[in-house]
Amino acid sequence: QVQLVESGGGLVQAGGSLRLSCVGPGRAYSLSAMGWFRQAPGKERELVAGITWSSGNTYYADSVKGRFTISRDNAKNTVYLQMNSLKPEDTAEYYCTASIGGSGYRYWGQGTQVTVSS
Repeated sequence: QVQLVESGGGLVQAGGSLRLSCVGPGRAYSLSAMGWFRQAPGKERELVAGITWSSGNTYYADSVKGRFTISRDNAKNTVYLQMNSLKPEDTAEYYCTASIGGSGYRYWGQGTQVTVSS
């Protein structure tokens, strides 16, 4: 069973920073990519950032470019999301996701809440 374990959410003031971490599945699984989605109340889930596992190519939503950085540690099967200059509109439940064997983002963590106060 594929498990993704997130940590690092919390409450922060606008302009502050948080770092999310997600431990991915074990090496028995062929990871293609990992990423972070978020979902705010009343809104659809949106892809915030993604990273390919072998080459490290990254993707960012326009709303977070220049403020968020996604990175990975292949040895630890872990992906990180460094979030700087946080804004109240970044408030959401953040979900780690994984693509295995090129299947697309089909595997999900339990979610971690990020709340940015103004």
